Amino acid sequence: MSAVAVIGGGPAGLMAAQALAEAGCAVDLYDSMPSVGRKFLMAGKSGMNLTHAEDLEPFLGRYGARRAVLEPLVRAFDNAAVRAWAEGLGVETFVGSSGRVFPTDFKAAPLLRSWLRRLKAAGVRVHVRHRWQGWDDSGALRFDSPGGVVTVRPAATVLALGGASWPQLGSDAAWVPWLRARGVEVQPFRPANCGFDVAWSAHFRERFAGQPVKPVVLSCGGQSKAGEFVVTENGIEGGGVYALSAPLRDAIARDGHATVLLDLMPGRNVGRVEHDLSRPRGARSLSNHLRRTLGLEGVKVGLLREVLAPDVLESPPRLAAALKALPLRLNAPRPITEAISSAGGVPFEALDDGLMIRNLPGVFCAGEMLDWEAPTGGYLLTACFATGLAAGRAAAAWTHPQS
Repeated sequence: MSAVAVIGGGPAGLMAAQALAEAGCAVDLYDSMPSVGRKFLMAGKSGMNLTHAEDLEPFLGRYGARRAVLEPLVRAFDNAAVRAWAEGLGVETFVGSSGRVFPTDFKAAPLLRSWLRRLKAAGVRVHVRHRWQGWDDSGALRFDSPGGVVTVRPAATVLALGGASWPQLGSDAAWVPWLRARGVEVQPFRPANCGFDVAWSAHFRERFAGQPVKPVVLSCGGQSKAGEFVVTENGIEGGGVYALSAPLRDAIARDGHATVLLDLMPGRNVGRVEHDLSRPRGARSLSNHLRRTLGLEGVKVGLLREVLAPDVLESPPRLAAALKALPLRLNAPRPITEAISSAGGVPFEALDDGLMIRNLPGVFCAGEMLDWEAPTGGYLLTACFATGLAAGRAAAAWTHPQS
């Protein structure tokens, strides 16, 4: 019996391979890189956030416009299932103060090693340095490998090729032409969970680049996020920004720029801020007055001077309003190669309920190559696991229709 081919050794591809092996299928997993799971390991460098512990209803809401198609898949492998799966691999997890779920050692490598041992014990064959080059004229999969061109005729194929972020780790979107040549629609990739360019003055950039702004509430298009962000040489980045990156990115695409409103005093309402600012200033400088009355200093004061006209800084009512909604103009998202994740890819409308491409029978898709996005916090990995599991199970059923 022919094996099932899984192309892509990230979390979605590995989960598809696991599902196939558990269903009794022979599995060959191919990856273009010298080893699998490279982006997974990179995620581990910042703490290996596996999933989020919030209730499933708000959890599912994080998938926005794609909730309807992702919900049945995530319900079949939800945040609780992710924790149970990790613990089944010998990796204990815990819930952090933000609700994010991490391995107790915060590392990805032990989890990946244990997972690969399980897959190999189940008979999964891993072929690294095999770069997929689409199909040949006979319909066989074609790979470039160290030994030359390899062609394969699998019983079914699961594509888990990633999006277009972090291309140096393997997700370079080189697969797009191969699918389009077969009549498969692929939406253009766009950066997600990304930073944005701001035209800082040279003085502000030199003085404040690298400094965090916290606490702060960021708002755009009716959405708000409490947290923090970091001033960079080119603009802003960080968790608070990433949470709003989709509406900000879309506003820039529509209007040529976007405005994010910054509440620099989230603990006080505008009336209280104006009251405090209206205290007699005497001979104190504005910086000293802000520090004495509001506890405001450093980069937050720098932002006020960067954005506001001098007459606004001298008017307590106008300055109070600005402190609660400082408009910061964003000119462009940072390049997709810098983004944590990407939007765009194969639309769910091109797939059946088992994630099989409708006009390519026996070819399934999973992970970030699908057109969906989610914020950071464990939602990305959970959906990659869930879509990989669903595609693997559907591919197994395709090869064994009687079961």
